Amino acid sequence: FPLISNLQEPSDYEDDFDTGPTEDGGMCNTYDTVMSFRSQYEPPLFWIIFILGAVGNLLVVWIYSTVRNRLKTMTDVYLLNLAVADLLFLCTLPFLAVEAIKYWNFGLALCKTVLAVYRINFFSGMLLLTCISVDRYISIVQVTKAQNTKKQRLFWSKLICLIVWVVSTLLALPEFIYARVKTKQRDQSLCTLIYWDNSENQIKILVLSIQICMGFWLPLMVMIFCYSVVIRTLLQARNFQKHKALRVIFAVVLVFVLSQLPYNSLLIFETTQAANTTMSSCETRINLELAKQITKSLAYAHACLNPFLYAFIGVRFRQDLLGIARTCAGLGLIKLPAIPKRSSVASDMDTIPALSI
Repeated sequence: FPLISNLQEPSDYEDDFDTGPTEDGGMCNTYDTVMSFRSQYEPPLFWIIFILGAVGNLLVVWIYSTVRNRLKTMTDVYLLNLAVADLLFLCTLPFLAVEAIKYWNFGLALCKTVLAVYRINFFSGMLLLTCISVDRYISIVQVTKAQNTKKQRLFWSKLICLIVWVVSTLLALPEFIYARVKTKQRDQSLCTLIYWDNSENQIKILVLSIQICMGFWLPLMVMIFCYSVVIRTLLQARNFQKHKALRVIFAVVLVFVLSQLPYNSLLIFETTQAANTTMSSCETRINLELAKQITKSLAYAHACLNPFLYAFIGVRFRQDLLGIARTCAGLGLIKLPAIPKRSSVASDMDTIPALSI
């Protein structure tokens, strides 16, 4: 990207991290407290998320790209792209873990790249979860239409994924433009977004608003609508163990809300504060920054939970994993147990891994 090559690395200026006026006229510096807190808990947590997420998502990519000959459903396409997005997102965590201990020593170009990759895959992951919800709605609620347009839907799923990646890249443009290596001392730098004046502060408000809407409220509203109709359809189905599928739906929505709502609530608060130059107290500002670090880490954990919520609990995916495990253990001659025949709704749900039994 030309934005990276045309900017000079600002490694020779000094700045007070997160310093600003309070209502009593004093100055508040949250830097030391926040960095001390980050250095204690972020590195081990980020490495755990990275390892678990890498193992789970690599299994998803491996099975879809090698064990299965081709992608057969829209959900297969979405799950593969979701796993790739999560893997790319997880690749940014080691840099953030090192930064929490040793500050940012990787230069401006890598700073812009890491923040942009994080943002691209954050948005693509959330939008793909939205697509999966819509696909399940069509596959279960509109079974006949889904079966009659199977080939067309597979084509559209690939086109939709391309659109998702393009839109996510466009939404990450602020990272390429405003990412800077913010330096307090020669050996204390952070990779962060810097908005220099009041006009750019309006851009910050816009960026935060887009993140909240596209990264949380849109997926949440689509999930609630689609899964509500799916639940109603399942409750009307016969000869089907509905309680298991319902538990999966509730788990998907609950994990999404619990992991994303706290952080996005703080982003909403930060957006409202971006128009103001003061806060009630320095303690409030410090507590807000600490809360942001905790809730952000909780939101990151969603990347390592996606394989378990959307792929591993599917029937066909479990069969693939069991077959791999038996092959690795030298038990490839053991015959897999047969899966009971299901009703039409259940059979259709076998193409929807997170609702499979």
